[in-house]
Amino acid sequence: MAAGPFHGQYVWHPAADDHQLARACIDVRAGRYLSAQELLREARGDFEIRAHRSLVLASEAADSDLAERWLDEEPGPESALLWARVAMLRALRSADEQGPHTEALVDIANAAAERAARLLPQDPTPWVAQLAVTRIRRPLDRAPLGLLTAPPGPWQLFARILRLDPWNREAHHRFLAFFFTRYGGTASARWDVAAFLSNRAPISSPLRLLPLIALAEEYDPHSLLAHHAWRQPQCVATAAAGYTHWFPQLSRYRYTPVLDLSYLAHALYLGRREFEAREVLSAMGPYAARMPWSVFGAPAAQLSRARRACGLPVPNSG
Repeated sequence: MAAGPFHGQYVWHPAADDHQLARACIDVRAGRYLSAQELLREARGDFEIRAHRSLVLASEAADSDLAERWLDEEPGPESALLWARVAMLRALRSADEQGPHTEALVDIANAAAERAARLLPQDPTPWVAQLAVTRIRRPLDRAPLGLLTAPPGPWQLFARILRLDPWNREAHHRFLAFFFTRYGGTASARWDVAAFLSNRAPISSPLRLLPLIALAEEYDPHSLLAHHAWRQPQCVATAAAGYTHWFPQLSRYRYTPVLDLSYLAHALYLGRREFEAREVLSAMGPYAARMPWSVFGAPAAQLSRARRACGLPVPNSG
C-alpha cells in the first residue's frame, strides 16, 4: 500500500503505517504482550508480515524482560518467535559493541530460534533470526555454482530458509550482510552475492534492489566523487528497473515498505531520475528510514534535500 500524503514531520518508526503494529509497540513498551500475540498469530500465513512485525516488536522488547516473561507465562509459537528475535538482537548488539558475553548470547539466540522453529515448522522466520547471527561465528559452507568468486558462507542455512520461502526478503538481506566488509567479508564477494541473488529473483521483486544495498554499503564518505557511483549505467538501470517493475506492485503490500522505497528513491535521485524519484518519495508519505540517506550525512537533512530537488515539501525543521 502507498502511504498517505505528506504533512507535518517525518515518521521514523519502522511500524510505518501498520497502525496495529504501532499500537502493539506501545503496549510492548508498557510491558503488555496480548496485542503482539494477536498480531503475530494473525500473520502466520504471511511470512513477510510475520517477519516484519516480529522484528519491529523485538526492537521494542529487547531492553526489557517482556519476551522472557511472555514465554514463561504463555509458551507458544508467538512468544517463542519474539524471544528468538530478541535474543538475535541482543547477540548482534553485543557483537557490534565487542561485548564480553557475545558467545553466550549467540548460543542463546541459536537455541531460541530452534525452539521457535519446532513450534511452527512452516515459518522460516526463526531460521532467518539464526541466519542473522551467523556473521558472528561465520560458517563457511561451499558456495553453489554460478558465482564468480564462489565466496564461502552460511549457504546451507540460507538454502533451508529458501525451501520454506524462496523469496524471503529478510533472509536475502541478512545473507548479503554476511559478506559486508565490516563483518569480515570482501567487496568482491559482496558484489558477487548481490548480483547472484538479485538476478535469480523475479523481475517484480524488491530483491532486485539488492545491488543498491551493496552500493550504499561500499560508500566512502571521504571520497569526493563517491556519489557518482549511482550515475553509472548499471546502477541507473537497476533503479529504473525497480521503478518500472517493482514500484507498481506497491498496492499489494499491507504496509508501506519504507526501507525498500528509500533505497529506490535514493538511487533514482542520485541517478538524476528526479521524475521517478518524486513518485517514489511521494508514495512514502511522511514515513522515513535512516538508510540509505545516512550514508551521506544526517538522514533527515539528506532526505529533505532529495525531496526539495524533486519539488516536494519538507518539514520546516528537516
